[in-house]
Amino acid sequence: MTHTIEEPTDLGSASGAAPRANSTLLVLYLSLGGLAFAVLQSLVAPALSTIGRDLGVSTGDISWVLTAYLLAASVLTPILGRLGDMVGKRRVLIGVLAALAAGTLLAALAPNLTVLIVARALQGAAGAILPLSIGIVRDQLPREKVGVTVGLLSAIFGVGAGVGIVAAGPIVEHLSWHWLFWLPLVLVVVALLGAIFGMPESRVRTPGRLDMLGAGILSVSLVSLLLAVSKGQGWGWTEPKTIGLFLLGAVAMVVFVRVELRVREPLIDMRLMRIRGVWATDLVALILGFAMFGTFVLVPTLLQLPAATGYGFGKTVSQAGLFLLPTVLMMVVFGPLAGLLDRRFGPKVPMFLGTVAVVVAFALPALAHGATWQVLLSGVLTGAGIGLAFAAMSNAIIESVPAGQTGEASGVNTIARTIGSSIGAAVVAAVITSNSTPAGLPTDTAFTAGFWVCAGVAVLAVVAALALPSARRRHEQAVAAGVDDLPPEPVELHLPHRHH
Repeated sequence: MTHTIEEPTDLGSASGAAPRANSTLLVLYLSLGGLAFAVLQSLVAPALSTIGRDLGVSTGDISWVLTAYLLAASVLTPILGRLGDMVGKRRVLIGVLAALAAGTLLAALAPNLTVLIVARALQGAAGAILPLSIGIVRDQLPREKVGVTVGLLSAIFGVGAGVGIVAAGPIVEHLSWHWLFWLPLVLVVVALLGAIFGMPESRVRTPGRLDMLGAGILSVSLVSLLLAVSKGQGWGWTEPKTIGLFLLGAVAMVVFVRVELRVREPLIDMRLMRIRGVWATDLVALILGFAMFGTFVLVPTLLQLPAATGYGFGKTVSQAGLFLLPTVLMMVVFGPLAGLLDRRFGPKVPMFLGTVAVVVAFALPALAHGATWQVLLSGVLTGAGIGLAFAAMSNAIIESVPAGQTGEASGVNTIARTIGSSIGAAVVAAVITSNSTPAGLPTDTAFTAGFWVCAGVAVLAVVAALALPSARRRHEQAVAAGVDDLPPEPVELHLPHRHH
């Protein structure tokens, strides 16, 4: 099979014949789109009970507002990332931002739960924004700017999630839950207009057909696993339907891998998973997604418990959100810093430092969380660690795969983070609810256990970061796997036929 791929004259910058983007505006539009998506992911979580009361639905039913978003993001991210590699990243990004705008507008106007769930599924379809944005940056910007810019974009995803948690309380208290969608809609519209009028289309392509069979099998696997994780607490972890969904998801994933190894043009090239820089980075993404959403569950809950319990802080929703501001600020600072470290040392150093910071961030409150400074210091370390590691993950993927596969590889990394987030939120919520007082309040032991669970899981991220090869080893492994970066001039790339 022969692929003809147009490649930039200077790897990491636009092709000599292609129009050059205004790099500042390009990064601004991409940042706004990523920020809006990440804010919408977490913004509704603190307001679920308020939305449920207003719509007159049960706690179990209103949780579908989160579940629908995660399912759509997990299923469509690899499909749209691959489509961007095939037909043009800007073109697909415009479609994705249009879907996000439509979903956000529909959610703001939603009169009932059904409409809101449909709207949230539309929003989740925009999960491909990050892999598409990373691909656009790689194709359009000079190589020396790529690392820092990707660091910024990756950190913005963490920042957006934190901003959503911080802003939800004041918005709901002073306006209404509908404004949780009206305000981000402004960001989405600006990003959409910027993509339409302010971005040239990349000439880097991976021609081919979309693997619909693989997409269908992957969808079954991810939907089954995420449904089991998100609904298992309510259904019961030992219930037949929960166990059945876990088994179906696992079997479908095995079938998906076997199919992808046999088809000529797979949705996800499984050869990429042989590269240590790819699989180690995806493992870090899965684990840190778990840890980040673990802290978004633990810290606000602890802060809002009545002070009379002896371990709660008696804060309002708005006040509890403000305690997460240091976490958000550290993500903003340390995301671009990771790009600078990457330029000098490669992605392994910032990823290792970031994962170690996350372990310490959870170990501290696991040992003691009775004082405000302990909670704040934990938040500072969490933000610094996630900012460093998230940015390093994106750069590790970029440096491990050829330009034509940036979208699919980054998409898989994004899915890993999404699944980790879903599992983290569900597991930590289960830990809290299983250690409750007769009045239904979490005990002090519940928080200690929750922080230790997140710290223990984060240790696995440190191990995965250490498994990341050095810059020289990463290049050698990419060559050995047959997916080394392409030459700088347009070439005909001859890939071996895959087995059927």
